[in-house]
Amino acid sequence: MTTFGKTIRLFLLDGTANGLTTAELSNWTGIGIKVPRIKIREYSSRAEFRKPGVYILIGKDENNDYAAYIGEAEVIADRLAYHIANRDFWNEVLFFGSKDQYLNKAGVKYLENRLYELAVNAGRYAINQNIPTRSELSEAEQAELDEFLSNIKVLTASLGHRIFESLEETVEQDEMRQHILFCKNGAGAFSKGSPSTEGFIVYKDSLLMMTEQPSLPEGIVTERHKMLSEGILQMENGFYKLTKDYIFTSSSRAAAATLARSASGPLEWKTEEGVQLKFLEI
Repeated sequence: MTTFGKTIRLFLLDGTANGLTTAELSNWTGIGIKVPRIKIREYSSRAEFRKPGVYILIGKDENNDYAAYIGEAEVIADRLAYHIANRDFWNEVLFFGSKDQYLNKAGVKYLENRLYELAVNAGRYAINQNIPTRSELSEAEQAELDEFLSNIKVLTASLGHRIFESLEETVEQDEMRQHILFCKNGAGAFSKGSPSTEGFIVYKDSLLMMTEQPSLPEGIVTERHKMLSEGILQMENGFYKLTKDYIFTSSSRAAAATLARSASGPLEWKTEEGVQLKFLEI
């Protein structure tokens, strides 16, 4: 599939990243806004806040993991005022509207539902809310809004939140460069993974060593224990089994977590033919 470059224009209203940021794409009638919760009252009289749109409240849950709430409104400012009074977890909001009169109630309801689906399927942020109702639209209307949706997804990631991006999308898509790699030992540890734009993905059902060697860095010990407490790892037949795809920040961290000892990812991760990762990265 042919892809095309995009030009994104970010404008920092106060000249810093601590205030309101607008995000626009060339030849697109939409606009994205990112603003801290504590600054909303200061900016709420701006025109962008007085229009229909979809929004994403972003913060941390009780486990200190990223959480989000996705909604829609006919007047963004009014809905954000409600959430300031009634929802405490969030500290930042991203919202998207149109610079003209393109979006209406049916359109933002459709976008709300589709964004919810994308966020749940990506599994990056905790999304604790009812499933939004999807508007009934014609095929032509859906096609136009799906293009609008794809731009929202691009701008949300550009503004620092990959809430709608699945892990699979971070793996090299060129078939000539896509490799499934393996990390294993004679004791039965067996992980499958792939390099990612965010680090290294280890795939569901991989088996990790349980007994941790003294050389295993303390940070990885802590991460493995957190994964166990959250159900990402489960004990099975003397190993830790991965219950979902999981991204580590580097191939070495992924290898060390698998082998429960200090490890070099470029050396430990290999193709089925035995070619080490370090030779694939050159």
